[in-house]
Amino acid sequence: MSLLSIAETSPDDLRRMLELGAAVKADPAAYRTALAGRSIGLFFQKQSLRTWVSCDVAAIQLGIHPVVIRNEQTGLGSRETPADVGRVLERYLDLLGMRVFDHEDLVAIDRVTEMPLVNLLSDREHPCQAVADLMTLAEHRPIEGSRVAYLGDGNNVCHSLILATVKAGGSIAVATPAGYEPDPSVVNLAGEYGDVTLGNDPVAAVAGAHAVYTDVWASMGQEKEAELRRRHFASFQVDDRIMAAAEPDAVFMHCLPAHRGEEVTDAVMESDASRVLDQAENRLHAFKAILLHLLG
Repeated sequence: MSLLSIAETSPDDLRRMLELGAAVKADPAAYRTALAGRSIGLFFQKQSLRTWVSCDVAAIQLGIHPVVIRNEQTGLGSRETPADVGRVLERYLDLLGMRVFDHEDLVAIDRVTEMPLVNLLSDREHPCQAVADLMTLAEHRPIEGSRVAYLGDGNNVCHSLILATVKAGGSIAVATPAGYEPDPSVVNLAGEYGDVTLGNDPVAAVAGAHAVYTDVWASMGQEKEAELRRRHFASFQVDDRIMAAAEPDAVFMHCLPAHRGEEVTDAVMESDASRVLDQAENRLHAFKAILLHLLG
C-alpha cells in the first residue's frame, strides 16, 4: 500500500491515520521502538523545511533509520529514469517518501515497485499535509459536521484538503479567482463523499466556516507568475475582515511557508485563532501515523 493521493485513500484508511496520529502525539514513548530495524528513504527534488525535518524526526522516534536523498545526487529523470531509481532503492529500503515536481514520477515508480511509496508533495497533491491539517482541526472541534473555507489557488494543497475534508465527514467551500479553480476531476470525486462548493467570492465562501485556510499564491516553480498572481489574488487575502465573516470561534490555517502581507496579514497569522504552528507540529505526528499505517 502506498500513499500517493488522498484521492486513492479510503475514508477508513484516512480515519485510521488520524487515530494513529492522535495516539502517537498523546503517548510518543509507547511507539519509540514500534518500527525498529526498518529503513526508509526521504527523497527531495524540491526545497523543504517542515517536510524534511518532521519526516526525519518522525522516523527516528519510531526506531527507523532514515536516509535523506537529494536530487543533486540522483538526477531523477535525467541521469536515471524514475523507474530505475525506484527499483534500485527498493532493494535497500522498506519505504520511500518523495517530494517531487511531477506527480507522474511517483506513479511511474509505484507501478514497478512493491515497497510503500509516500507522496511528500507533488504538483498534484500534498496528502501528508492534509492528514496533519485534519489532525489540527480535530483538536479544535469534531471534523464531522465542520465546514472548511479555502481561499486562494486551487493547487495541490487545495486538492488534498478538499478530498480529506469530505472523506472525514466535513464540508468545504473553495473560493479562487476565475481561472485558478481546483482540478474538476478532484472536485467531482470529492462530491461523491460530501459537500464541495466552488466560487469566486471569498466572503461568501467563509460564511459559516469553522476553519479558514489559505496557501501561497505562487508555489515553487511559479515564481515568474508571482506579480500577475498578486494582482489576481489581491481580494483573497485573509485579513480581519475575512475572519470576521466566519464563525466566531473559527480557526485560521496555513500549510506554511507564508508570505505575510500577501495571502494573509500578520494580524491573522499572530492571532489567537491561528493554528499554523499546531499544523506544523502535527506534520511530525501525521508522518508517524502514516509510517505506522503503511509499515505497521
